This record gives sequence, C-alpha cells and structure tokens, in this order.
Amino acid sequence: MEKLDHIKSHLPSLTQISENEKNGFINLVSRYLSGEAQHVEWSKIQTPTDEVVVPYDTLAPIPEDPAETKKLLDKLVVLKLNGGLGTTMGCTGPKSVIEVRNGSTFLDLIVAQIQNLNTKYGCSVPLVLMNSFNTHDDTMKIVENYSNSNVKVHIFNQSQYPRLVAEDFTPFPCKGQPGKDGWYPPGHGDVFQSLMNSGKLDTFLSEGKEYVFVANSDNLGAIVDLKILNHLIQNKNEYCMEVTPKTLADVKGGTLISYEGKVQLLEIAQVPDAHVNEFKSIEKFKIFNTNNLWVNLKAIKRLVEADALEMEIIPNPKEVDGVKVLQLETAAGAAIRFFEHAIGINVPRSRFLPVKASSDLFLVQSDLYTLADGLVSRNSARANPENPSIELGPEFKKVSNFLSRFKSIPSIIDLDNLSVSGDVWFGANIVLKGKVKIAAKDGVKLEIPDGTVLENKEINGPEDLSG
Repeated sequence: MEKLDHIKSHLPSLTQISENEKNGFINLVSRYLSGEAQHVEWSKIQTPTDEVVVPYDTLAPIPEDPAETKKLLDKLVVLKLNGGLGTTMGCTGPKSVIEVRNGSTFLDLIVAQIQNLNTKYGCSVPLVLMNSFNTHDDTMKIVENYSNSNVKVHIFNQSQYPRLVAEDFTPFPCKGQPGKDGWYPPGHGDVFQSLMNSGKLDTFLSEGKEYVFVANSDNLGAIVDLKILNHLIQNKNEYCMEVTPKTLADVKGGTLISYEGKVQLLEIAQVPDAHVNEFKSIEKFKIFNTNNLWVNLKAIKRLVEADALEMEIIPNPKEVDGVKVLQLETAAGAAIRFFEHAIGINVPRSRFLPVKASSDLFLVQSDLYTLADGLVSRNSARANPENPSIELGPEFKKVSNFLSRFKSIPSIIDLDNLSVSGDVWFGANIVLKGKVKIAAKDGVKLEIPDGTVLENKEINGPEDLSG
C-alpha cells in the first residue's frame, strides 16, 4: 500500500482540516485502493415489491387532531444540502441564493415553508444547512436575514478533503495548490459523518428529535410531507428514499432494486456495459431516486460510530490548472442498504422539481406554477400532466443573460415544447402554445414583440412573425 503510506506521510502538513476529516479521508482512499468496488450480479436483481417501495397513495391519512400533528413535527429536523455553487448557471455564490420566483431565492422559500409549519402547528422544526467550504461564508451572511423568523437555522460544513494528483497520489495542496482549488467536498454521502462530527446530531437527539428529512436545496418540490413522516414513525423504518416514476428525461437517475434480500440503490456507474440500455429503459426500471431522504437520527449515530456506512465510491477525475486530479465521492442514497427496515416511497412527480439549468428556471417562473406560503405548486389550469420540454440555446445559459432576454416569462399553460436558439429576445406578455421553434439566423438579433401569440410555429426571422 505504497500509495496510502505516501498520502499518510503528507497528512501532518494539511493543517487546514481536522483529525476527523483526515481519518475520513484516509478511510475513503484505503477503501478505494483496496478495489472493493461493489459488483452487482445482474441475474440477482429483482424488482422491489410494494412492501419495499410503498405506493404513496396507500399511506395512511395524517391524524386530524392538530396536537397529534404537532407531536409528529416535534420529532423532525429538515436538512438541506447546500454545498453546491451555481457555476453551471453562471453564478459565483451558493446556488440556493439564485432568485427563483418573485424575488425569492431557494433559501427564502425553504424558510417560508418551515415558518408556515411552525406557525400553523406551534412546533419548532429547525432548518439545517450542510454547506461546503465553497458556500459557507456567503450562506452565513444570507442567514442573518432570517434572524427574526420563527425558524432556528443551524449550519455546519461538510468535510473538506484534498484532491489527489492522479500521477503519484500526492495531496494537491502539498504540490503547489494551497488555495481552494486544492480541495473538494466529497459528495452528499458525507452528510451522516459530518452531521455527527459537527455535534449537531447529538444536539438534536438530546432535544427529542427522531428523523431528519434530507433534500437538495434546489429541489422546489421537496417540502415536508406529514404522511411520509407518520408512516415512518408508525412502521419504525430507519431510512426512506422518495422515488418517482421515470420519464425519458430521467434515464440516468439511480433506481431502487431488491438484491440478496435487501433494498439498495443501483446507479448507472455500477451497471455492466452490456446492460446499460436495459438500465435506461423505463419498462424494467420504472422509478428513480429524487434524493429526498428520510433517516432516523439514532440509526445514523449507531452506523457512523460503527464505521458501517461503506457507500459505493464514485471516482471523479478532474483537471485543475492543467494537472489531472482525482476526487473520491459518495452519495447519500447509497446508504440505504445499511439501515434496518429501509423502504422507498413512490411519490408524485410534484415532489421532484429541481432547478439545474435556466430551462428549469423558465418553467418555475412561468404561469405553469403558482407560489403561496413558500410552496411552488403546479397550476391546475394545465390539462397535460407532463411539463413542456424546454430547450434554450447557450445564449440563455447564464441566469443573468436568461433574465435579461425576457421582459416577462411567456405564458406556457398550453405549450408542448419550445426550442430557442440564436440571439433571441422576448417582449412582455407573450403566449406560447403547442410546438414552438425559434431559431435566429447567425448574426441576426430576433426580437419577439410584446403580446405576440405563437401557436405551432417555427420562427427564423421577423418575416415569420407577421400574419
């Protein structure tokens, strides 16, 4: 294990991180080097039954007595994964501070939702943000805005691990990269260890909390669901992953399988090449992981203390300043197989509304959704249960460019799909219906005038707009 010894020899010089982080890092690297990749035998994969992946509409109704609902909520902690930067959308700070709707950011909406619950039921559900070293400072400034709300906001950082130089496995910070680029946050699988290391886990247990609801901060559909919480408490499930039916847009998402008597997550990276197309088909694997997870706090403590959460390692090769580096990551969903009585719940698609690109932002800012009490809900005026497909060209990729190209977001209640490419600018109060394709010719600035209605049209220049 020369490589491991080589890394260990450099650890004392990495003074920026704690002993806990160094131990976690060495543990991850040694597992990776021992090649303990978990191979899935395709023939052993079974489709989970309704006992393992419970249909949402079979869940019992929540108690009618508000005092009983308060008891449920008093056992809950809401944790948002807040380590991501909005770089893919052209932003420099935490993604959660992008304005989503009516001037409210993801964080504003999350706080409004919990504030509403706490007011309605007289409970005190805390909000916990797991930041990375990339998002910590900016988030601290923003959280000050909520000091007068009835939501107690807790913050902790996930681990910070050194990137490894691929050539010789030297930690990158020891090889001329002392700044931020030398480090990385090791994926959201780190949430359990970091929650424990931060001391927050023990704090919540001492306050009588029993479950944590973990979700990505950019998933607008991930709101507290009392039916799910009630079900888990009644059935003593230590872990629950919300899954939802796959569409062709989700073919790469991880899925739940039954394997050797346990439920586990199957990710595309674990699938043998010969079976990738089968994995992507929506006939055999009908559901995918939303990354909305409900986990019992005592069970987290038990498993972290026993070093039992050996989740599949995801090697992520990168290049920084021309140097090839490796970062090893894990995903929280992969932990499902270590918990007792773990289940999936097959939830409505409305609980999965992530904003990953400006095309998603276009949907949630449009009249397809309404906003009340921090909840973004689908507009009932739309007959089609599927969302329209939206393709916006590179001119719209950055949020600032996207916003500047629309005087107001068009009405899309009756839209099936929209494709926009080239230098296109939208006026106010535009209505789009059916299939609309707008492709400006090279070097031409194409402006769609205020109040235009486009139904099943292809627009390549101003001449196509008349008549």
